[in-house]
Order: sequence, then structure tokens, then C-alpha cells
Amino acid sequence: MQPAREKIQKCLDDLKLKKKLQSLYIICVILPLILTDGFILYSVLSAEKVQQQHDMENLASAVQYSIYTTVMSAASMADSINLNRYLEEFLNTQYETPLAYVEGYQDLMRNSMFASSTAIINTKVTIYADNETLINGGEFGRISTIRETEWYQALKNYEKDAMLLFYYDDWKSPAVSAKRKILFLRRMNLVNSRGCEKVIKMEIDYNKVIRDIDGMNSESPVYICKDGKILLSNTKDNPLGQPFNDFVMADEAGYCKDIVLFGETYQIYVMGKENRFWMKIFSNAPLILFLLLINILLPYELMTHIERSITVRIGKLGAAFDGVNAEKLTRIPDIQGNDEIAQLMRNYNCMVDRINELIQTVYKDKLREQEMSIAQKNAELLALYGQINPHFLFNALESIRMHSVLKKEYETADMVEKLAVMERQNVDWGNDTIEIGKELDFVEAYLGLQKYRFGDRLSYSLEVEPECKSRKIPKLTIVTFAENACVHGIESKTAPGWIFIRIYMEEEFLCIEVEDTGKGMTEEMVCDIQDKMDNANIERLKQKERVGILNACLRLKMVTDNEVRFCVESEQNVGTIIQIRIPQNKL
Repeated sequence: MQPAREKIQKCLDDLKLKKKLQSLYIICVILPLILTDGFILYSVLSAEKVQQQHDMENLASAVQYSIYTTVMSAASMADSINLNRYLEEFLNTQYETPLAYVEGYQDLMRNSMFASSTAIINTKVTIYADNETLINGGEFGRISTIRETEWYQALKNYEKDAMLLFYYDDWKSPAVSAKRKILFLRRMNLVNSRGCEKVIKMEIDYNKVIRDIDGMNSESPVYICKDGKILLSNTKDNPLGQPFNDFVMADEAGYCKDIVLFGETYQIYVMGKENRFWMKIFSNAPLILFLLLINILLPYELMTHIERSITVRIGKLGAAFDGVNAEKLTRIPDIQGNDEIAQLMRNYNCMVDRINELIQTVYKDKLREQEMSIAQKNAELLALYGQINPHFLFNALESIRMHSVLKKEYETADMVEKLAVMERQNVDWGNDTIEIGKELDFVEAYLGLQKYRFGDRLSYSLEVEPECKSRKIPKLTIVTFAENACVHGIESKTAPGWIFIRIYMEEEFLCIEVEDTGKGMTEEMVCDIQDKMDNANIERLKQKERVGILNACLRLKMVTDNEVRFCVESEQNVGTIIQIRIPQNKL
């Protein structure tokens, strides 16, 4: 016993908490639900099956009684006709003329009970005699006219005087008479009778038999068979004459009852009705709902409280450990309970306290190391800032030299003033950020100097929304891209060109666009520039390749926590557009 318990306990210990709760739910809810509801469903289905069997037995007995009553009524009337001496004499008489036959017929109707007896039941009676002086019509006919019929041959070959025949009259049109017939046939053989052969044919109303069955208010299909063939059915598909086993499997019949008529055995098959399971369910809805309340709601409430007691506190503990992964050590407040989970939470708080003590011990050493690292990075960055200055200075001096040569002393003062503005910006690195309005003054001074250099080959336009002027960006950001547009766009093109600088707000972004109508770039060059701007870093700057743009991109990435976005579009012989999108919350 003990090893078995240990194994069970080990299995439970290995299960995750979710699996344990699922097992508890199955034991407390699902298993009782299956047992109780299964018992109810079994009881309901069993009761329905018993009731259905009882209904089928009653229906079969009712059908048997209906058919037996109908057939025996016809047989009784046939016996009455057979004992009618006036009819016997009428049929044996040889009439010399049709008039004599008519007179004899009228005498029969006046002096006998024949007419009244045939009108009692809804059955067509025809009497045939082997008397050629009879006139066919009405209730009488000559046997010579029916000798080849199927029903006459059946009676002739039958050993007994009376028989029941389910007959399908193929040669008659439905417009004349119903093809399906139930015939009661009888030989007239009155004791000590003499004279010719006589036969009574009684046509029982087939449709009336069907209506009688339908009037029993049952939806069950009924088949009356003999020798394995369907003789009568209340179904709409009319499978008459077909083998019963080919149309309906015998083992599918809900109930079978035999009926014996005139020495012949017939089978009455009653098919089971469609299972009305859901109707039984609805009829027992109060009991089912009551059991559901017991088997589901009560265990659910109990399990909910247990689950909250466990999962809520484990959730707090898990959130605390997530904070450890995020380097945020926080104590768990309001610890309640004295179970294992509560103890685990208290131990966690003790661990947090100890770790905080250790952090305080090593924090200052780590801080000093970080400060030294930051100082080194800043030194590298300031050194890179200095890489920008020669580009502007050399270009500006070249412009002054060329104008001094060409125009002597004219406009020199203006150019020197613009150069002074630029150099003042280059030298003043006390603060790396500058308002966009002041940065544009610097850009305008630079483009003005380039205008002196390129003359009519260069035109420029500055467009800035008023609310953007007070925003701060890293120094020399815009002028760096303006310089790149002059050097790589306008300078290499002999035709006049434009530089457009647009600054505007778009949703939550500050957008800076620098566009030139220079020679443009190939798709491969665009991809290369896009990659360098997106992945600008110190190591790439040290390679001294496109220092200005990489420097500007790196500083933008630093001040925006790497959330700035760059977009380069260019088409050869058309121009280039560089767009910078900076989140507003990072300015």
C-alpha cells in the first residue's frame, strides 16, 4: 500500500498546477456529470423504447383488427349471397331473349334481399356465371369474359372455396378504376345446387383500408406482406409488389405480427418512429437543470475559490520574478496566509532584501566603470565632431578665393561674414543641440556661400512651419545634408539645379526633407546609403567614409533612443530626396 501511495504522490508532484486543477475538475465535475446524466439519459431512452414498442404492438393489433373486420364483413356478405336461392335460380336460368333477362333481373331485385345486402358495406360485388344468356353489366357477368384473368386463374387453382387476393390490375387505366385492389373471391356452391359454375368477386376499397390505417394517428410506416412481398403500405413511396427485404431490412422492423385469413398467413410489419430524443430531453428539462446545478455550479464555485487562492498569489510571485528578469527588484506587498505559497513569497522578499544589499555594495564600482566608458565614448564623439569642420572651412575658403580672383574685392565682405557665422557654429560645441530656427540661419549662410560659388547653377528654398522653429535637434544636422546635396548633387551637374529644404509636422513626427535636382543615384547606391544611415555607429565613422552624414545620423539615433527613421529616394538625372522622421516625444 505504501509504495502505491508514494507513486501516486510522485505523479502528483510531477504534474503542473494546471494539470492538477484539470484532474480535480474531472473528478469533481465531469465524472459525476457523466454518471448522473448518463443514468438519466439511459432511463429516458429505455422508457422511450418501451413506449415505442408498446405503441407499435397496439398499432399492429389495430391494423390486424381493421383488416380482419373488413375482410370478414366481405366474407359474411359473400356467404349471404351464396345462400340466396332466388339468385341461384336467376343465374341458372337460360334466357331466350335479352328482354327475358331484364325481366328476370327485375324480379330478382324485387323479390330477394340481394340489392339490400350488397349495399350494406362499401364493397363492389360482381357475380360471374357460366351462362352465355346473361348480359354483362352491373352486378353480373359471364365467366367466359374473365377466364384469362389472373384472379380467376388464382381462384381456379385454389383448393378452398374462398380466398383473399391482393391484386394489381395492370390492364385497367387509373382513370377507369384503381389499379390496386383487394379481392375477396368465392365459389357459389350451395348445398344440393345444380346448374352452371358461379363465382363471386368482391372488390374491397383499397384506399379505405389505407385511410383506416392513417386514421389511427400513428406516424409509423406499416407494411402488410405475404411470401416476402409487400401487399399493402401506408407509405408515400408505394413499394407495392417489391420484395420486403430489398426495400426494408426485416431486422429494421420495430414489430411484426402475423394474421391468418382463409388459410393464408400474412405479416404486419410496423416500423419504429424517428427517435425523438430531444423532445424527451426537453420534457425532462427541470430534472436535468437541477442535476446540472448540483454537478456543475457547486463544484465550480468551490474550485473557483481554491483556484483564486492559488493562482492569484502565484501570479503575484510570477510578476515579481518577471521584475527580476527586468532588473527591477520589488518586494511583494500584503502577503496573506500561512500555506506553502505564502511562505515562498516571504522567502522571496528576504531574497530581494539580500540582493539589494549586494547591489548597494557593488553599485559604486559599476557606476565608476560606466562613467569612464561614457567619457571615452564622448571623447570619441567629440573627436568626430571635429571631422566636420574642415569640410565647411575648405569649401568656404575656396569660394572666397575664386571670388577674390574674379571680382577683386566686391562681395568679399559678405562672404567673409557668412563664413564667420559658419565658423562660430563649428567652434561652439558647449551644447550639442540647437533650435531649428537657428540651425536654418546656419543653413542659409552656407547655401548663400555656395550661391556665390555656383552662381546661377544653384537655387535654393527653405520652408519651415512656425511651430517647428523652436524644436531642438543636434547641431549641424540639416546643414550636413544640405552640404551633401551641393557636393554630390549640384556640383557634379552642369545644368542649373535646386535645393529644397522643408520642415513640417506630420501626426506625431517632425519631418525634415532635403531635396536636390542633381544627377541622382542608382538603385544600388540608394540601398547602400540607406543601409549606412540606418546602421550608423562609431565603428563606421572611424572608417572615414561619408563622415558628415554618418555623424549626423549617429547623433540623431543617440538623442532619439534609436527611434529616428531615414528614407532615401533617388532617380538618375532627376534628383534625390532624403527624409528624416523624428518622434515628437524625443525632441
